[in-house]
Amino acid sequence: MIYDTATSPYIRVMDNSLLCELIHPGKTQDDIKIRYRLAHVFVLKGESTLPRLLKNSAEVYYMIRGQGLMHIDEQADSIDAGQAVVIPAGSVQFISNTGEKDLEFLAIVDPMWDKADEICIPCNR
Repeated sequence: MIYDTATSPYIRVMDNSLLCELIHPGKTQDDIKIRYRLAHVFVLKGESTLPRLLKNSAEVYYMIRGQGLMHIDEQADSIDAGQAVVIPAGSVQFISNTGEKDLEFLAIVDPMWDKADEICIPCNR
């Protein structure tokens, strides 16, 4: 089965990123036997996502283009194209685009993303 970002919608989601939910087993008519969700994500130049956590799902971000500052709980680290980060379940996280172009990455959520699993964290930004 082929899934294509060219034919899939991009939407602004709760954390403020621009996201294409490319593969989500719970939202397709295809019978795919995986438990993760794969999304293609943009954080536009000068923007950040909003702090949030997933109670029961871990995430992996693989950076395709751009530079960012990845915040996980109390730690913040620079991240660049070609790098990946693991975000443990239950961790408060957000990412800031620190580069001159849009930040582009793939996001894997395992088990697959579920709205009931996500908690937005109030912030003073």
